[in-house]
Amino acid sequence: MDKQRVKFTFPTALVTQPIIYNLGKKYDVVTNIRRADVRDEMGWVILELEGSLDEINRGVAWVSSLGVRVDPIAGDVVEG
Repeated sequence: MDKQRVKFTFPTALVTQPIIYNLGKKYDVVTNIRRADVRDEMGWVILELEGSLDEINRGVAWVSSLGVRVDPIAGDVVEG
């Protein structure tokens, strides 16, 4: 199993959508929320994604196609 850390930044229209839940249901990817800040007007979530590299890439491409900004993260975001 591969792991990848990413930051999702949600625009206002997508803040209330269950995108992370659907990512885990549509693709064989386990999502682990490491840090988040969600408000009415926007939100961001730092996630650790675990699964096959192909499934992670397909899932991230799907999230991006919805209008969510996806940025890769290096290092452990909780421990610094």
